[in-house]
This record gives sequence, structure tokens and C-alpha cells, in this order.
Amino acid sequence: MTQKMTRLTTALALLSSGLLAGAFGYGAVNLVTTFNVVPLEIRLTFHSALMKMNGPVIQATMAVAALSALALAVLARQRTRLLAGTAVALVTTSFLVTRFGNVPINGQIKVWAVSTPPAGYAEILERWEMFNIVRTLTALAAFAIVIGIATTAARKTGQAPETALAG
Repeated sequence: MTQKMTRLTTALALLSSGLLAGAFGYGAVNLVTTFNVVPLEIRLTFHSALMKMNGPVIQATMAVAALSALALAVLARQRTRLLAGTAVALVTTSFLVTRFGNVPINGQIKVWAVSTPPAGYAEILERWEMFNIVRTLTALAAFAIVIGIATTAARKTGQAPETALAG
């Protein structure tokens, strides 16, 4: 039972942390660079519309990534437990940066999309982008750690990663 649980937990941790890093990475590389070359009114309208869907999807992905990494920490042994705990901390950091950095600015952007941006709006958008870079890097680091956990365990034991992690 433990090996099967560990296999499923590893797969879920890999999938969810990969989806999170991929979503943030795509946004940082493609969306933000596009935001910066279109007229401001288009950026604000698109940004507001995107956040309606992004909010629940990204929050759910962050929750699954954090909980599956936490479960992996509980199921794993010694050093692997510490690494999985680090992945949890990194995903949690992504969540906190999003919740207390990006989300309040998203609320401002919604208002600007139907009115006029205030003086100094460019600095606010730069701050949103800085928060976006931080959450992208922390999500990417968490994903790299989960990959490392799975591949290191497999290399040490000669087993499939999910089997090697079982205690």
C-alpha cells in the first residue's frame, strides 16, 4: 500500500508542480512580453479577463502542488523528506507572493480597465512583473526539486522513482 501511495503521490507532485512552473513560466515569457508591446487599454482588458480564469485554476494547482509535496515529505525518508519540505516551502512562497503581491494589483488593473490608470501606473505594473518573476522562480525551483527527488531515488536504487521513494 505504501509503495502504491508513494507512486501516486510522486506522480501528482511531479504533475502539479510542473503545471504550476509551466503556467507561470509561460506567463512570464509569453504573456508579460506581449503585455509590454500592446497598447495599454488592450493589456488592461486582456489582463482582467485572463485573471478571471487564471485565479481559480492557478490557486487549485498551487494547492495540489503544495499538498502533494507535503504528502511526499511524509512518505519519504531522511534527506528526501527535507527536500520535499523545501518544495512545499517554495510552492507556499509562490502562493503568498501571488496572494499578497499579484492579486491586489490585479484588482487595481480591473478598475483601470474600465476607467483610467492613475499617474504612476507603470511602476505598479513593474511591481506586478517583479512579483510574477519571484513566483515563477519559486515554482520552477519546487518543480526542479521534485524532479530531483524522483530521479535521485531511482538512480540510487535502480528502481522506478516512485518505487524507490517508498519507505
